[in-house]
Amino acid sequence: MAAPEQWRSLAAYKIRYLDNTFQPPCLNNSFVNVNLVKERSLPGESPRKSYLKAKRKIAKTEKDAQIKLKLYDPSEFHMINPSKRSRLGNPTGYKIVPGGTAASLLDHDDPPQLRSAFTNNQIWVTPYNKSEQWAGGLLTYQSRGDDTLAVWSERDRSIENKDIVLWYTLGFHHIPCQEDFPVMPTVTSGFELKPVNFFESNPIL
Repeated sequence: MAAPEQWRSLAAYKIRYLDNTFQPPCLNNSFVNVNLVKERSLPGESPRKSYLKAKRKIAKTEKDAQIKLKLYDPSEFHMINPSKRSRLGNPTGYKIVPGGTAASLLDHDDPPQLRSAFTNNQIWVTPYNKSEQWAGGLLTYQSRGDDTLAVWSERDRSIENKDIVLWYTLGFHHIPCQEDFPVMPTVTSGFELKPVNFFESNPIL
């Protein structure tokens, strides 16, 4: 085993392809970035100095939905069907709840990064196209990066009220340690899909 200072860090990524057929009719779905913004209270308005406000923005095109997760700029990410509403008038849908993930630190023009350019963002949304199913290209290890999710998304196609696909990138960085030898323990990463205004009330009550 090499000395610790000689060990190289590892990075592993996986992308999930989420075809939003759970929201019929599937030709009429949209992606919403619900950003939490800090607002200041007016003088004399309240003992509180600040509060949080949810600002919703519907992504019009693919570039609007290219998301890098930010700890100090939090958002919820909703997939909604504007034509399907609850009794209170809210569009029904789901939200993706990110788990622990990591961003690639490689240069964008580095050959491995060209093939895995889907790691440039944690969330992508594209219009459904049956030929676009492999984020790293059909033959990833032979790819030159010219048939990847990042290339498709550069077309900046319309995604509002469309049959759309959400791509979520998850991964982790790992610096090897002695406990990884001879077999590395399990390292996990994931995400959740949760209903948003899909049910009229708590469905378990």
